[in-house]
Amino acid sequence: MTRRGYDALDEELKQLKTEARPAVIRDIAEARAHGDLSENAEYHAAREKQGFIEGRIKELEGVISLAEVIDPAKLSGSVKFGATVQLVDEDSDEKKTYQIVGEVEANIEAGLLNIRSPLARALIGKNEGESVDVATPGGLRSYEILSVRYL
Repeated sequence: MTRRGYDALDEELKQLKTEARPAVIRDIAEARAHGDLSENAEYHAAREKQGFIEGRIKELEGVISLAEVIDPAKLSGSVKFGATVQLVDEDSDEKKTYQIVGEVEANIEAGLLNIRSPLARALIGKNEGESVDVATPGGLRSYEILSVRYL
């Protein structure tokens, strides 16, 4: 994963441990004070939220412990993990720019393309000026690679 992706996950983990976890513990204690737990909706909601928070903490700890941080600025050449690729759709002439990142940091709206996506798989190993065909739910799309940068 990239340094930016690692830092974002690490920040989320810290927020969950220092803010969300203590807040839900306070919510549970407050709900317990209201009496009968069998029909206490606040208590059950707080326990459910606690389960979600604890599950997310475990998930993030697992991802972070296994993460290999790669600095794209030290890479060059054809398209590979970390590359920022500018494409043009050969049918619509629409230009798009994506950075190829790991699964956990992917966000297509932010231009962060999952390395396992069909488009990223088609781009891997290609160079500027080459065209790629990608099978999408809307049909076959053709893209030309305008630039490959490592930032």
